[in-house]
Amino acid sequence: MAATQRIAAGVAIAAACATALAGCDGGPTASQEGAHGPKKAAGAPAPEAAVRLIGDGSTSYTGGQPHLPRPERLKPGRRPPQFVVFSWDGAGEDSQKLFSHFRKLSKANKATMTYFLSGVYMLPEGKRDLYRPPQHSPGSSEIGFNDQQGIEDTVKQLRGAWLEGNEIGTHFNGHFCGTEGGVGQWSVADWKSEIAQAKSFVKSWKTNAGLKDAASLPFDYDKELVGARTPCLEGRENFMKAARELGFRYDTSGVDDQLWPKKKEGLWDLSMQLVPFPGHSYEQLTMDYNFMVNQSGTQTQGDPGKQEFWGDQMRDGLLKGFGRAYDGNRAPLIIGNHFESWNGGNYMRAVDEVVERVCTKAEVRCVSFRQLADWLDAQDPATLDKLRGLQVGEAPKQGWASFLSGRPAPAPKGVPGAPAVKP
Repeated sequence: MAATQRIAAGVAIAAACATALAGCDGGPTASQEGAHGPKKAAGAPAPEAAVRLIGDGSTSYTGGQPHLPRPERLKPGRRPPQFVVFSWDGAGEDSQKLFSHFRKLSKANKATMTYFLSGVYMLPEGKRDLYRPPQHSPGSSEIGFNDQQGIEDTVKQLRGAWLEGNEIGTHFNGHFCGTEGGVGQWSVADWKSEIAQAKSFVKSWKTNAGLKDAASLPFDYDKELVGARTPCLEGRENFMKAARELGFRYDTSGVDDQLWPKKKEGLWDLSMQLVPFPGHSYEQLTMDYNFMVNQSGTQTQGDPGKQEFWGDQMRDGLLKGFGRAYDGNRAPLIIGNHFESWNGGNYMRAVDEVVERVCTKAEVRCVSFRQLADWLDAQDPATLDKLRGLQVGEAPKQGWASFLSGRPAPAPKGVPGAPAVKP
């Protein structure tokens, strides 16, 4: 699905735009519990009789989401888990079958992810005029619409993903950015309209696509939708105001260093991050599009002789960022991608290899944004404040047990206030 990103980060990021949990405590003994902590809270799909259809039956209430870990407060003296979030902008199933591929990869590596669905992928081309994009004519979209088969395939993947514990967020609809009337110029009211329409296309896909006998999605999207990433990372300020008023819990439309998250305007700021860019002196955003721009420019299929190397560069950059956090401050690693085969599909291959290398390691939790927000909400605010004091790659000098002991660290010997040293 075409949904590109633009961002600026020092000299590294080119300005272009074309188109919960594992919250179980980490710590020295966490590996005894396996890579993903204690057993997850029970949650099986509701029996058919308990399913309550919503509206035209495109969505339904089926009870709590299955396979969600139970967030727990970090115990004193334990180091935090290493969270990793893999997320996908403009999620939908097309002929590349990347949605289904990454669902299988997640299951094989005990991971869950966040899929940011573009609402227009639930709307057939023949009904495009139902979309009234802010500051654009009805039926406009920079990423097109879908057909009946594409909607059926996408619904199948959304249903399976949610039942496996993954999160369904939104990437909104028409993906307008970098142009007159683009999302960077939208008002709070414009964003509210865009969000309402994104929800409506999910809640009425059966009627709009003429698939009234199809099975419903097993969730209430009004309750499921708690976070997003804006197109090209633009328009964040007014989006966040609208999101807060609509009850969203997080935003991931920013760029940050590898530090522990904090709340911004009432939402968890779960921005993507800058990680080492192998072979360069500057750092790179954790997104496939940005690696591509800094490797082959705006050519989505650059020099075939370099494509494998470019994929390796992205893989190694993400792994370096992971290692820096895992051995350092344990800040969650936030990664964003697209279901695209840019540069020969090597960025997708890079993500495959990162998932396989990190998600089964001891004390690592590959989770959705919703699950990460659940864990953060469960923590002692004082603990989070201490974690935020650690810089990129900085592990506590006195060790995690002392740093998060809940008690003042003992004074080192030989300094004022230290116990006398016996001869």
